[in-house]
Amino acid sequence: MEATQTTSRTPIATIIGISAVATLFLLWLVYVHPPSQEYASRLLFLPALNALFNAMSAAALVVGFSYIRKRNIPAHRASMITAFVFSSLFLVTYITNHALHGEMRFPGHGPVRTAYLALLISHILLSVVALPMILITFFFSLTGRFPQHKKIARFTYPIWLYVSVTGVIVYAMLAVWR
Repeated sequence: MEATQTTSRTPIATIIGISAVATLFLLWLVYVHPPSQEYASRLLFLPALNALFNAMSAAALVVGFSYIRKRNIPAHRASMITAFVFSSLFLVTYITNHALHGEMRFPGHGPVRTAYLALLISHILLSVVALPMILITFFFSLTGRFPQHKKIARFTYPIWLYVSVTGVIVYAMLAVWR
């Protein structure tokens, strides 16, 4: 029994450690690292692509949820892997965009700025929480630990969906008020 608990803790601790390092890297990239002026006018489509990947991830999550409710496990698994791929592609393009262009400031004022900042803060905080939860949920599924998978997925799903949807809303608000 002791060996099984140790075996389960090590991958989870590793996932949490990797997630912490990734979060620190992203915080550094977005808020500390100055973007290169040489690339300021290149790849300007990346924010729209980020929003598209977030939207596709959200759609795959909703489809995957509907499949598991119908007990269609192969379709659920395919949908969740699709959501993971879209979220991973989002992360790659997000990193690229921020490395090239830096942080985008919201130009709106008054109540709309307050609403934007509240949405952005909740989006950022929950994305930090979502990363290790998503990886742990996948770990449990891929290792056949379905009771643990089901237990954490109840929390992972709404957080992941919220982060995906609010990512699209943040993009839309920035696009409208530019």
